[in-house]
Amino acid sequence: MYPIERAEQLNAEVTRMVVRAPEIARKIKPGQFIMLRIDERGERIPLTMNDCDPDAGTVTIVFQAVGATTKRLAQMKPGEALHDFVGPLGNPTELEGVRRACVIGGGLGTAIAYPQAKWLYDHGCEVDVITGFRTASLSILEDEIAACSARQIVMTDDGSNGNKGLVTQALQQRIDEGADYDLVLAVGPVVMMKFVAATTRPYGIRTLVSMNPLMIDGTGMCGGCRVKVGDEYLHACVDGPDFDGHLVDFDDALRRGVMYRSFEDEARAAATGAPIDEGRACDGKAASEVAAGQRKGA
Repeated sequence: MYPIERAEQLNAEVTRMVVRAPEIARKIKPGQFIMLRIDERGERIPLTMNDCDPDAGTVTIVFQAVGATTKRLAQMKPGEALHDFVGPLGNPTELEGVRRACVIGGGLGTAIAYPQAKWLYDHGCEVDVITGFRTASLSILEDEIAACSARQIVMTDDGSNGNKGLVTQALQQRIDEGADYDLVLAVGPVVMMKFVAATTRPYGIRTLVSMNPLMIDGTGMCGGCRVKVGDEYLHACVDGPDFDGHLVDFDDALRRGVMYRSFEDEARAAATGAPIDEGRACDGKAASEVAAGQRKGA
């Protein structure tokens, strides 16, 4: 069993939880993830590490209560324990030797991008961090990011923080201003990462994207996280989660990302009694519309 030491709401949708897992805390690195189960009959879900404290033996996860399991997880309190907490899984982000970087987080992806930004900053890299949220009330980790970045830019879809726009607009502005990045790292909605890669491609800036939104079982067995990178199909959970953003077939990933919505809705309805949203059911038209690259959140 893995005791929950702390749990707090970062906003109305997002929870930060500190779990005691000494062996994982000693080994886990930025970009890697864990698999957890609440109880012995529970669903296994992957969550990427937000922070760790090897001395205290704790691993921090940040998650949004959207599915049946994460809704249950968000209700758990310090003193309770998780049945399984397995890791580290996946490959660490390749950050060695980077001298000037831009780390981009979209929504909850900000929590996953934070440990990369912190590692880079701690190893002498000049780090800009750009984050994007639907509205200012959903912004997270601004103080933590301020402590490990040379510059922090927070964008909102509705302009409620006085800075309306997309993360790609902020990135383009920094490039136009002469920011000489040797790495751009993007974590967030697949469509956002698609347009980040499109922004950096003309400049030849090395761009890594985290394909963790596709992961399901975390072992490569289910095949649900297959992602086309260049001329081959890889698995986000065992070959990634990070890949060269200029080689990823984002349209294929977007189609895959909506394949399981009806199953998610059924599981949520069974757990909460909420009605199934028939409008979210995946059909060919919905998948093609998503793959066409709707810019929401980019």
